Amino acid sequence: MVFSSIPFLCVFLPAVLFLCCLMPSIRWKNGLLIVASLLFYAYGEPVYVVLMIISTLANYGFGMLLGRGAKEFRAAEASLRESAADLTPREFAQRRKDLVASDPKASQRKALVVAALIVNLGLLGVFKYADMAVGTVNALLATTFAGPNLALPIGISFYTFQALSYVIDVYRRDVDAQRNYARVLLYISFFPQLIAGPIVKYHDIAEALANRRMTVGGVASGLRRFSIGLAKKVLIANTMAVAVDAWYAADPSQLNMATAWLMALAYCLQIYYDFSGYSDMAIGLGRMFGFEFKENFNRPYLSVSIKDFWRRWHISLSTWFKEYLYIPLGGNRKGEFRAAMNRICVFFLCGLWHGASWTFVLWGLYHGAFLMLEQYIKPLQRLPRWLGHVYAIVVVTVGFVLFRADTLGQAGAIIALMFTGSDVTAASLSILFEQLTPLFIAMFALGVVAVAPWPDMARRFVDSHGIQAQARVASYAGALVLLVLALLELSAGGYNPFIYFRF
Repeated sequence: MVFSSIPFLCVFLPAVLFLCCLMPSIRWKNGLLIVASLLFYAYGEPVYVVLMIISTLANYGFGMLLGRGAKEFRAAEASLRESAADLTPREFAQRRKDLVASDPKASQRKALVVAALIVNLGLLGVFKYADMAVGTVNALLATTFAGPNLALPIGISFYTFQALSYVIDVYRRDVDAQRNYARVLLYISFFPQLIAGPIVKYHDIAEALANRRMTVGGVASGLRRFSIGLAKKVLIANTMAVAVDAWYAADPSQLNMATAWLMALAYCLQIYYDFSGYSDMAIGLGRMFGFEFKENFNRPYLSVSIKDFWRRWHISLSTWFKEYLYIPLGGNRKGEFRAAMNRICVFFLCGLWHGASWTFVLWGLYHGAFLMLEQYIKPLQRLPRWLGHVYAIVVVTVGFVLFRADTLGQAGAIIALMFTGSDVTAASLSILFEQLTPLFIAMFALGVVAVAPWPDMARRFVDSHGIQAQARVASYAGALVLLVLALLELSAGGYNPFIYFRF
């Protein structure tokens, strides 16, 4: 089931929201949301509900084992806080890290967390990467091994990272182990962020699992945010997708430079409004049920560098890699060479996380390479702001060709077209203009204009003129219009899957 579907919008969501309002306590609300989340997941893949439950049971068990000794640690941590008033935050963090490492059972705890990593990443590897590994071996060694050809469980990359977040947080003593299995199950399976994120770290949501309130204001605010996300997905992303799919289905030799750039830019808009729209819907749904998820996008196409882009794009993933991989590897604290190797490792895995294909791996390494160039080539750090925008957009746009292309050969052919061009033929013009419908042109223009920070400018205008009440009414009215338009478009059918569902 997807958010932008009539069954979800007209049956599932109203029913769950209504029943949740009737539940007398958090315990009952959690139980209802667990049942709803499992039904939501089973709607598309009933078999793999079992896999997700096995994952949650395993991680609950690892958490309980890793959480032993928490009471003694909290007492020692309190003593450390009392005696460390003069320490800097970094010094205190190091002392606390040393305290965790001094646990009498530190070696056993380390073995447990390694086992948890093996179980979680092993499941992900078998279902997502086994066929890629077999195919790569066959290509390199000219063998004909058969891969397992397993169907990819929807959202497995997302819920695996959430499960790892829980286990690692308990291992680090950032949180205590959750003794209530239902809360662990809800954390991993909660339907708003189950399929395509944002990736919610356990320490960011632990309190809300046990203590939160549903309010009329929260439901209204959440519905407004959901409506904006739905419109981004249905009106802009879906329109871009129809043209992009047609252009990518064509033989690159039949395209011209203008088409190559337009299809690349259209895909930039498609993936942004598709994924940020999903994130808006997830954040809005969470708010309706009393949860506050962190933002996942911050106008990434206003970036002035690739480093800036990754502060703004898929924030939950980039911060996950930073917190659970880059910093534990040493970050930038152990010399420039080690920092460079850490970045390469992170972006290799970031690309691989997105998909079991070498196009995704190359996309990740491509971004990692530009981050390293920005680190070591000083002129890139001193570009005028307007030139930084141009540089970042060009790099990101070319990179997304790798992300979208079916093969490295197709990606190479399209990128070559973007920079070398080809003869403009009647066939290439026909392929170009066939997709340039009035709707495509209007949504492309709207997508470009909407990239600007209009909400921030509107907020400053409202604050300076003291018209907050009128602005609030206007924002809800606008969201209602967007919701109606999106529902009308959905009722007409057409393209509707989310890009990130396959990750």
